[in-house]
Amino acid sequence: MRKLLLVAFCLLVSVSVTMAQSKVDTKWHCSKAAAEHKFDVGDAPDHIYWIGQGTCDATSSGGDEKDKTGTFTEFHDAWKASFNFHGYFIATTDSGDKVNYTYEGSGSADVTKPVANKWKIVGGTGKYKGIKGSGSCSGKMNADGSDDITCTGTYSMGMAK
Repeated sequence: MRKLLLVAFCLLVSVSVTMAQSKVDTKWHCSKAAAEHKFDVGDAPDHIYWIGQGTCDATSSGGDEKDKTGTFTEFHDAWKASFNFHGYFIATTDSGDKVNYTYEGSGSADVTKPVANKWKIVGGTGKYKGIKGSGSCSGKMNADGSDDITCTGTYSMGMAK
């Protein structure tokens, strides 16, 4: 009976450690997209689709996941002075492992107005295999096409498949 209780306790502690929440708190500087394409939709003036890819550098990473660099692929549906966007972001941590995010949000074509998004972690490599999480980012667009963004949230390390 004692062994059974000990095994049950060990399993409970293991599940609690596995499901513990860790923090994401990273500030990013993302350069203007290195590759981008813009298409006029044609249904109304100033309605465009835009797709681009680029890179980001972590300017600080205060959470448990120590991000270093990242790459993004992003799609915009823009009309007049606002746009909706979604994308995929791959962060490389200081250990070389990768964390994969999806995100979506909205913004203004006016670079003086803030942008924001919500993100989900959808996978990772190495010690981040099985990771899941969510959070949000907010920041500003710069006149040169770059962005300065702060992202916060939580993640947990589930069982890797």
